[in-house]
Amino acid sequence: AQTPDEKAISALSNREKEILEFLAKGLLYKEIAAQLNISQETVRKHVYHIYEKLHVNNRIEAINRYYGR
Repeated sequence: AQTPDEKAISALSNREKEILEFLAKGLLYKEIAAQLNISQETVRKHVYHIYEKLHVNNRIEAINRYYGR
């Protein structure tokens, strides 16, 4: 059985996981947007969905939840 955290993480799309990994490296939205050839607005939307799915309010909480800390 999956833990609630594992369930939340498996609900993330590949793109959302990718963005979370960039956030973990400390990249800014505009840097992530440039890396992925998408707009900052799109990055912002993805991050919003990540926070929703992981039930967190900021990048630190999201990263900690994703990396199981």
